[in-house]
Amino acid sequence: MNTKLHGILLFLVATLLFSLHDATAKYLIPVFAIPLLVWARYVVHLVIMLLAVAPGMGRALIVTKRPWLMTFRALTLVGVSLLFQNALKTLPLAETTAIAFVTPLLVALLAGPLLGEKVRLASWLATVAGFCGVLLIARPGGVVAGIGVAYALGSALCYAGYQILTRKLSATEPAMRQLFYTALVGSITLSFAIPSYWSGQMPTLSQGLLIVSLGINAGVGHFLLIRAFRETPASTLSPLLYIQLVWAMLLGLIVFGQLPDLPTTIGMAIIGTSCLSLALFQPRAEV
Repeated sequence: MNTKLHGILLFLVATLLFSLHDATAKYLIPVFAIPLLVWARYVVHLVIMLLAVAPGMGRALIVTKRPWLMTFRALTLVGVSLLFQNALKTLPLAETTAIAFVTPLLVALLAGPLLGEKVRLASWLATVAGFCGVLLIARPGGVVAGIGVAYALGSALCYAGYQILTRKLSATEPAMRQLFYTALVGSITLSFAIPSYWSGQMPTLSQGLLIVSLGINAGVGHFLLIRAFRETPASTLSPLLYIQLVWAMLLGLIVFGQLPDLPTTIGMAIIGTSCLSLALFQPRAEV
């Protein structure tokens, strides 16, 4: 198979796995506390890394000269997970996913003061348009809850910080080491929350399998994403990220019977188009 096409297929499967993770979490949230679900996701992810990656990389998987920055980056992803699942508690799957997609717009703006990158007028215009899309979704009289929108925007802000830190660390830290630290720090940090949120309720077999699938979908999805970017240029893959919105809409309809109304769909389209414009037209490097 053509290497470029192989990378595209891996990328599309990764976005499907991420949407399956989100749909599964939304299905389980009414039964189990969110910190427990997020903890389980990271623990399963950590086990996968220890079994599949650690034997090959050995000490190189964990030894870093920037442990505090690596830890802080991992904590931002914990924030993403907790806030996003709190948003899923009150918002439909597709709308939550769409609001979280303002992350590239936030990265484009924050990369200026934090990374010294030039923020172009096009980035500002795309950001304004993207937040107009958010306002359409969260409009007064709409079907979404304001607190859910706040959680989703908080998740997007944390994810923007995560992506900026990933850029900063990419020069010295291999992708697999960064991935391992997210699983390790997430597992350790959330373990402290277990006594407060554990009610003693044991999951059924089907619920247990769904909980395990959270870590599998997230871990395998991130691994496929890394492989996809290794085989196919980012300029080709980045626009395809918005296929995840399609997966989210389909899963929202199939699993929860939820379909966005017309104004919400327009808002989602505006957010997707704004982010897509950055992926397609923003220069890859500054001269």
